[in-house]
Amino acid sequence: MKETPIANSASRQSIFTSSTAIVLYIAAASFLAHMLTATRYGYFRDELYYLACARHLAWGYVDQPPMIALVTWLTVHTLGTSLVALHFLPALAGATMVWLTALIARELGGGRFAQSLAALSIALAGVFVINAHLLTMNVFEPLFWMGCAWVVIRIIKTGNQKLWLWFGVLAGFGLENKYSMALFGFAIVVGLLLTAERKMFRSPWIWIAGAIAFAIFLPNLVWNIQHHWPFFQLMHNILASGRDIVRGPLAFMGDQIFMLSPLNFPIWLAGLLFLLSGRDDKRFRVLGWAFLVVLATTMLLHGKDYYSAPAYPMLLAAGAVVIERAASARRWLKPTTLVALVAGTAPLLPMMIPILPLETYVHYQETIHLSPPATEKSHLDSPLPQYYSDDLGWEQMTAAVAHEYDRLPPGLRSVTAIYAQNYGEAGAIDLFGPKYGLPKAICPHQNYFLWGPRKYRGFGMIVLGDNRKNLEKYFGQVIHAGNFGVPYALEHGPIWMCTQPRGWTLKQIWPKLKKWD
Repeated sequence: MKETPIANSASRQSIFTSSTAIVLYIAAASFLAHMLTATRYGYFRDELYYLACARHLAWGYVDQPPMIALVTWLTVHTLGTSLVALHFLPALAGATMVWLTALIARELGGGRFAQSLAALSIALAGVFVINAHLLTMNVFEPLFWMGCAWVVIRIIKTGNQKLWLWFGVLAGFGLENKYSMALFGFAIVVGLLLTAERKMFRSPWIWIAGAIAFAIFLPNLVWNIQHHWPFFQLMHNILASGRDIVRGPLAFMGDQIFMLSPLNFPIWLAGLLFLLSGRDDKRFRVLGWAFLVVLATTMLLHGKDYYSAPAYPMLLAAGAVVIERAASARRWLKPTTLVALVAGTAPLLPMMIPILPLETYVHYQETIHLSPPATEKSHLDSPLPQYYSDDLGWEQMTAAVAHEYDRLPPGLRSVTAIYAQNYGEAGAIDLFGPKYGLPKAICPHQNYFLWGPRKYRGFGMIVLGDNRKNLEKYFGQVIHAGNFGVPYALEHGPIWMCTQPRGWTLKQIWPKLKKWD
């Protein structure tokens, strides 16, 4: 039977207003928002470091597995090194997270409203919005965690144990992205043991999945063994330094609420209760227990508040299902929820994504008397959130170094190294330096230490930061050549010109300079 024009019109209307369409609209809006703000406010400190790591591809690095360096390498060789290029994949990952959260809601029994609400809640969740603006491991981390969660849901619903193979693949690549994947894998194991789903351990497929994950992770494991476990050395040094701000349990939970945006709190709380005590369907309790394991472990180990963030999308998805079901008897609940979520989160958007010019943002933050809590003591001096202040001043710093470098006699210039205190400074010199005729930096921080002092012996060094008293232990002549730093940036300090080394070469003292913290 031939369709009438009215039937065709109704069909088109249903396609454009379907749950899939609405979710894609939200995901597209998220992607577009990040691309339109991609060039503000500058390069993030870690992005500069990953660009340097991408020039030294390896199976591991002092402070991370290899995937982020490979992703950065692929970005550089396909899109370039501009801010728009570097922020393309993070924006795409953020949009994918919107879609994946809605997909989990659908698997949990959610209809169009639940899927739409789940997508909107993650698109407005502070920590996920922030991460989608930065090329870091954190933006890909929840994709692996929630990809694994989705696989678990599918296994529970279908009984198809072979799906564990996909869990193993996702977990393996998740480990190559960030070691925290091991925490979520452990949490899922505990969740299975605490529920009736422990029967899955009688299947060979879950064990094969573990073997697959281990095999994918093995190259990085071998690298760590060969380099004497640098990541554990790093973690030990961080704990010993006391650089992180340790929050008490109540403050930590307050940070969790703020991190996900306060208006999302009722949604993820409802989702947690649904997963733990769902009267209609107890099969998904494994996910509720897994979340509690992640949260408790993060608190007990005094981890930063955002370490638990990748576990929240499944709670937001479940909470959206709860609200949809409650709205069947309360029609006002759907529009009220959507309006409250959007209207309540809108004032916080400038703190999540750089939609305002810098000075305007500073005045805005002062007006609302609200800023994200600092997670490290070094961030306490900046009035801006760390993810904004660490975007600032890098090229200006490089230009200041170039000014001093150009003043050197040609003979001294050729043997003078640029010594940076941390990977942000070194990464900035390496990225912007060629524009100013500068050589690559040397630095004892994180993986820069493993790359060594390059060709330099120490006859002359331009040193960023540090102090005269310390430098005079190594050099006979220490001249204060200038300063670097811009308003609101975390990175600032003196520039020293150092010559006449006191009977040493860089190769001899390099092991003593190692800074893994």
